[in-house]
Amino acid sequence: MTTNTILLLLLSLLIAGGLSFFQYYYKAKAKSNLNLVLAFLRFLSIFGILLLLINPIMSRKAFETIKTPLPIVVDNSSSIIDLKANQTALDLHTKLFQSKELQDKFDVQSYQFDTEFQTTEVPIANGINFKGTQTNIDEVAKNLKSIYKNTSFPTLLITDGNQTSGNDYVFSFDAINKVFPLVVGDTAKSLDLKVGQLNVNKYAFQKNKFPVEVFLNYAGNKTTTAEFKITQGNSVLSKQSVTFSASKKSVVLNVLLPADKVGVQVFRATISSNQREKNTYNNSKNFAVEVIDQKTNVAIISNLNHPDIGALKRAIESNAQRKVTVVKPNSVSSLQDYNILILYQPTGEFKSVFEKNKLAGINIFIVTGNNTDFNFLNQQQTNFAFKMSGQKEDYLAGFNEQFNLFAIDNLGFENFPPLQNPFGTVTTSGAISTLLSSKIRNIETNAPLLAFAENQGKRSAFLLGENIWKWRLQSHVDNQSFEKFDVFVDKIIQFLVSNDSKKSLVVNHESFYNSGETIEISAQYFNKNYEFDEKARLTISVTNSKTKQTKNYDLLKGNNFYKVNLDGLSAGTYNFSVRELNSQTAYSSRFEILDFDIEKQFVNPDVEKLTQLAAQTQGKLYHPNQVDALIKSLLEDESYKAVQKEIVTKTPLIDWVWLLILIAISLASEWFLRKYNGML
Repeated sequence: MTTNTILLLLLSLLIAGGLSFFQYYYKAKAKSNLNLVLAFLRFLSIFGILLLLINPIMSRKAFETIKTPLPIVVDNSSSIIDLKANQTALDLHTKLFQSKELQDKFDVQSYQFDTEFQTTEVPIANGINFKGTQTNIDEVAKNLKSIYKNTSFPTLLITDGNQTSGNDYVFSFDAINKVFPLVVGDTAKSLDLKVGQLNVNKYAFQKNKFPVEVFLNYAGNKTTTAEFKITQGNSVLSKQSVTFSASKKSVVLNVLLPADKVGVQVFRATISSNQREKNTYNNSKNFAVEVIDQKTNVAIISNLNHPDIGALKRAIESNAQRKVTVVKPNSVSSLQDYNILILYQPTGEFKSVFEKNKLAGINIFIVTGNNTDFNFLNQQQTNFAFKMSGQKEDYLAGFNEQFNLFAIDNLGFENFPPLQNPFGTVTTSGAISTLLSSKIRNIETNAPLLAFAENQGKRSAFLLGENIWKWRLQSHVDNQSFEKFDVFVDKIIQFLVSNDSKKSLVVNHESFYNSGETIEISAQYFNKNYEFDEKARLTISVTNSKTKQTKNYDLLKGNNFYKVNLDGLSAGTYNFSVRELNSQTAYSSRFEILDFDIEKQFVNPDVEKLTQLAAQTQGKLYHPNQVDALIKSLLEDESYKAVQKEIVTKTPLIDWVWLLILIAISLASEWFLRKYNGML
């Protein structure tokens, strides 16, 4: 309290005492014990009221001891069981978590991880079951950074170090926070042959041969000869001998396989020898290829050399079903070889192309820019009327959530670099569906940036701006991959390559999935006006073709689509049917889940990687029999000390309800005594 407050309190005491004395002693004719009681009650009432008027701030100090957090993180993936280290991991966790010495010094927290990072339930037998299908140690680093932001703390990581998804975890952890890996599993090296990575395209074309790149790995010190083969059913398609030695630990094979049958074809790559191995599951791996009997030929016609052309070509050809040819307009003799025409910044030199396409009837994708002849373009199509100036302008994109020609996700178009096009007025006519609208410095122009049109069974797309190559680059910066942008372009091409009339129920799915992958099926349902129906009720029935077991799921509404996650299905072939319950519209198809458990590919823990992690964070790697040494090291580390925090709580006296109650009781008591004794 301040000096002024103390002086006011003293003055209040004098005023309350003086008034009480004046009324019950100075003016009183007879003095008794009753006068003393009444004077005291009056003193309490007056002093309490004056206290409320002064309203002094009451301060209270408390001290809190904050211990250094100590997260104990346990690998909950199935590879721990495969390495026969599940009981060891549980014992280590129990010993560390229940250590009284560690609890006295640290704030011990328990976590577990597989594909996701989460808090461990207590008792741990209810939470840690070692059934995770993937291992993502990088996710541990991200979550610990978020939970213990701006805090110095050690991490105890109980794992085998074998990561199957996510970024390289060695450099994911904060270098200033020590990580102490506790490696579980047999570290003794044993002979092992393994089919490592398989590189193969998802699609192949009938009556062609498709390449398969196989990486074979060997763990051992002796010279060993193994047999590698690729089979389909009971047929052996490729077979050869491979020799390994202490100096030759890996071999890369390139094999050409025939694509004879249309549809999803499943193959099995196997390596074997006469040596006894500890783990034979990783000696084989299934892979699949969808054999198709057609290919989409896309012509990019342009007079310019522009980065957009290369970006479009790479994005389109990321789908093996597409082939892109770049030609100049005066070099086009026939359009019969092409399924789609991309006319990049057309000028008067494109007149012969437009004339030929009137007879060919090929769907077109027109991209405009600063070199486009808009007067010529107005003469060649009727979907847009352009009145453009010679001034260049930058146009930002705005995503249309109501777009319903095909399912598309917002890639963050609003944050993409602007496209450049001449400034002017763009007027639409006919049935135009806008996917992206244009903005100038966040001011809507009411004109499209990317739009689609359908007239008498023919489809066309219009991108009103150049420099889309910057979008592809920005998408890679945002996602560390070109995949999302390439899928976006592929959906535009897929729309143009098909002239089918609109379907009320559109379902998107893959023909095959690998075990452990996310299995998602999305769908769109349109009403009679071909508007996305947000009130649709979609269900999916999935049946295993071998066991005939059927599971039913509801599709959940997302952003302009419905989606279901089918994770947890075992390997096999599945028939499925998506149905809209109100209209009974249905779509049926099938997909296959390949038998592949990535967690069973390991023979030993990755000691080398965990050692690198420990060195990177100034920590140290420990084995299960060294857990006591780890505890001792943590207890002796003087850099982790508890911090005593002073907490000052300031409360205004007016918030103290009991003071109001005391004033009310004293006033009521005084009135009652005066009334009872005839003094009123």
